[in-house]
Amino acid sequence: MLGARGALTATEISREVPVTRQAVAKHLSALSAAGLASSERDGREVRYRLEAAPLNDAMAWMAGVGAEWDDRLAALERHINP
Repeated sequence: MLGARGALTATEISREVPVTRQAVAKHLSALSAAGLASSERDGREVRYRLEAAPLNDAMAWMAGVGAEWDDRLAALERHINP
């Protein structure tokens, strides 16, 4: 939701998911602590925004690992079926 719609509060998110506002707030806090979301106070609420950079880094790492496995599997196939 944060990626698709921008900054949202725990209340706004909890209206659309089958979990409590407290559970959403706890999850958002964990994402914030991991650097995957940032927060900004807006009156009594806290708005959370997705931080895409760490996700982009993870995707690049996964793509690299995937390519390594593709190479290994291709080498294995060449060895098995010369």
